[in-house]
Amino acid sequence: MMSAAAGTESGMEAGGNLSRRTFVLGLTTLIPAAGLAAPAPRRSARALIEAARGQVGVTLRYDPSYTALAFPGGDVPRAKGVCTDVLIRAYRDAFGLDLQALVNADMRRGFAAYPRRWGLKTTDRSIDHRRVPNLAIFFLRQHARLPIPQDPNSWQPGDIFTSLIDGRLPHTGIVSDRRPGGRPGCVIHNIGNGAREEMALFSHPLTGRYRWALSG
Repeated sequence: MMSAAAGTESGMEAGGNLSRRTFVLGLTTLIPAAGLAAPAPRRSARALIEAARGQVGVTLRYDPSYTALAFPGGDVPRAKGVCTDVLIRAYRDAFGLDLQALVNADMRRGFAAYPRRWGLKTTDRSIDHRRVPNLAIFFLRQHARLPIPQDPNSWQPGDIFTSLIDGRLPHTGIVSDRRPGGRPGCVIHNIGNGAREEMALFSHPLTGRYRWALSG
């Protein structure tokens, strides 16, 4: 299970640093008028899912410890992390999109829009992108939020979900393209024992649904 430490609402990132060129390319997707990141062109859900699935068997444990990260492309060893790692690593691996840099840029432009629950008075490049509530606001400001469907079958592969564990612990992951027995609800996430792909979408109350930088 997830701990209540700062990293719980984050996704401690792993795997090597991105090049300065990748960082610059990521920032060129920013829309100056709105101060938001709008990755282009659109990318496939399959690539995102495969990048998330590639973390299974690699990220073996949950570790919410705060770690000072390099910037951009900062990460901790990929053998550990928390739930938001799945998203951060998948978008980096599949598309070269660095949520660390993009969230930081958006928070500097619109800090007041982000949660103040951690008592921050300014941005923190090591942890901001690894907190579920911050990612939720970032995706909302990207116009990536979708209604939570009444029909479980309406969830699409590559959708990002957020949920609340025990009424207090934010969680996130990516909807898989696998449907064991034809049933919806398979996700790729890290909820305590490393990256896993399992039937868990409806295990906890859902709080959000997002589709960011994907086709369709």
